[in-house]
Amino acid sequence: MALKVAIVGLPNVGKSTLFNALTQTASAQAANYPFCTIEPNTGDVAVPEPRLNALAKIAGSKEIIPARINFVDVAGLVRGASKGEGLGNQFLANIRDCDAVAFVARCFEDSDITHVEGRIDPISDLEIIEMELMLADLESLEKRLPNVEKRAKSGGDKDMIQTLRLINLALEQLRAGRPARAAQVDKEDAKAWAMLQLLTSLPALYVCNVEEASADKGNKFSDLVAERAARDNAKSVVISAQIESEIALLDEEERTEFLETLGLAEPGLNRLIREAYSLLGLQTYFTVGPKEARAWTIPVGATGPQAAGVIHTDFEKGFIRAETIAFDDYVKLGGENGAKEAGKMRSEGKEYVVKDGDVMHFRFNV
Repeated sequence: MALKVAIVGLPNVGKSTLFNALTQTASAQAANYPFCTIEPNTGDVAVPEPRLNALAKIAGSKEIIPARINFVDVAGLVRGASKGEGLGNQFLANIRDCDAVAFVARCFEDSDITHVEGRIDPISDLEIIEMELMLADLESLEKRLPNVEKRAKSGGDKDMIQTLRLINLALEQLRAGRPARAAQVDKEDAKAWAMLQLLTSLPALYVCNVEEASADKGNKFSDLVAERAARDNAKSVVISAQIESEIALLDEEERTEFLETLGLAEPGLNRLIREAYSLLGLQTYFTVGPKEARAWTIPVGATGPQAAGVIHTDFEKGFIRAETIAFDDYVKLGGENGAKEAGKMRSEGKEYVVKDGDVMHFRFNV
C-alpha cells in the first residue's frame, strides 16, 4: 500500500533541507528566503529495513525491493495562508491526498537564517500551521453544508445523512478551536470520514529540526514540542535536517563513521520513517526467493488474504493459504528449507492475522 506524507511548516524551518535529505537529491531548492519552493516537490524514498537485507543474503536473492514512502514538500505556509496570504491556499490542496502530515518546527537558533515571524518559538509555529489548516477545513465544510443538508432532508439518502452527521461532528471540533482528528469517529464511519478529505483529520507527526549538537537528545525547544505531541495524541521525532543532508551524500562506510562521531546509532531519517509507520498503524511482511526479496506494507491487524491483496487483487480473491515463517525462525534456521525441517513453516488460512516480519508465500487460484 502506498504511504504519502506531507512535509509542512513555516518558511525557513528546514522543510526543503529535510526533503533533500530524504530523497537524497537536490530537487527542492533549500535557500534562505521565503517561498523558495514554488511547486510541491515529491519524492519516493526506500523504507530502511535491515531485515530485508538479511533475508536476501540467506535466500541468495538477485534483487532487493524495499517498501516505499512518498514525501511531498509543500511550500512554506504563513499566517493567513487559508485566506490567500503568502502563496495562498493553493498549497493546502497538495496535502489533501496525503496519509499523514509531518509538521516541521524550527528548534534551533541561528542569526544567519531569518524566521518569518521574527522569533524562535516552535509551539507557536505549530499552532500557526494548524490554525491555517483548521480554517481551510472550516471553509470547505461550511461551503458544502447547505447542499448536503438539502439532499439529506429531501431525499432521505442514507449516504447523505451519514455525511451530514460527520460534517457536523467535524464542525463541532473546528469551531471549538480543535483539529478534526480530535473527533471520536466510529469504525463504520471511517471510510465516509476519510471522504471528507479534511486536512486536520490526518495523523500528525511533529518533526523537531535541531542543531547538530542536539541531534542525539534534543534541546529545550524540542522538549516543548514533545510535551505538545503527548497532549495532542501525536508523535514527535528529533532530527537535524542539516546533518541528514550531509549524511545523504556519504557512502555506507563514511556514513557509519560520521554517525559514530556524533554519538548516533542511525540516521534520524530512519526514526522519522519508523514514527510515520507507527503513527499510521503499519507493519511489514516479506516475500523471499532467488529472484527477489521484497518488503510489503500492510496495516497492523491485516489478515492473510488482505496481505496477499497488496501484491495483487487476484491473490486476495483466490486466496487458499499462506505458507508462513517468522523472521527470526527464517534467519536462525538458514532459510525456507531449514524452517520446514524444523517444523517452523506454518500453513495459515483466511483468518490468520499477519505479524510484523512474517515471511510469506501465498497459494491461490484464479
